[in-house]
Amino acid sequence: MKKTPDEQGIPQIEKPRKMCKGLAALPQSCLERAKEIKSKLGVLLQKPENAIDLIIPYPEKAEKKPEKQQKPTPEEAAQWREGLDRVLNNSYGLAAFRSFLQSEFSDENIEFWMTCEDFKKTKNPVKMATKAKKIYEDYIQSEGPREVNIDHFTKDVTLRNLVDLSPTTFDLAQKRIFALMEKDSFGRFLRSEQYQQLLV
Repeated sequence: MKKTPDEQGIPQIEKPRKMCKGLAALPQSCLERAKEIKSKLGVLLQKPENAIDLIIPYPEKAEKKPEKQQKPTPEEAAQWREGLDRVLNNSYGLAAFRSFLQSEFSDENIEFWMTCEDFKKTKNPVKMATKAKKIYEDYIQSEGPREVNIDHFTKDVTLRNLVDLSPTTFDLAQKRIFALMEKDSFGRFLRSEQYQQLLV
């Protein structure tokens, strides 16, 4: 490329060369790669802020509004004595029982039971598989972070059920944990101050 002098006799290429002295020393392939990267960055910068959602779309989660829990009347609370299922089928009762178990540092059983209830409502096979894996790893697998106390037979049945997922995959384990809570924690809950206050 010929240097064409301007009116003052200074070649026009001189100024840019002084500014980019370091670039001249780079191999041509590096310069081409840099231009390519700059071009790609330019495209990304023109995309909306949530460009990642365009690449990996996530279904928008409908924000769940916390369910307003109606405090039961003393008569309603008294009916909970009939069985644990009465407590768990009442949103206030479930929250109260869960809070009681948390105070005893033994809430993994109720968490497992609630997670299984949520799993049963899952229709999407991909979500079902993801949830099943997490439930197994957290609650069923030996040494899991929130391992529940179930026998080896129940663990084996549950593991076999994972091969062919259905809403009933964790039913046996969930029934075992329900029975354990009913036999053990439920009696303590009914004697707790937390429950007794609801009867007044």
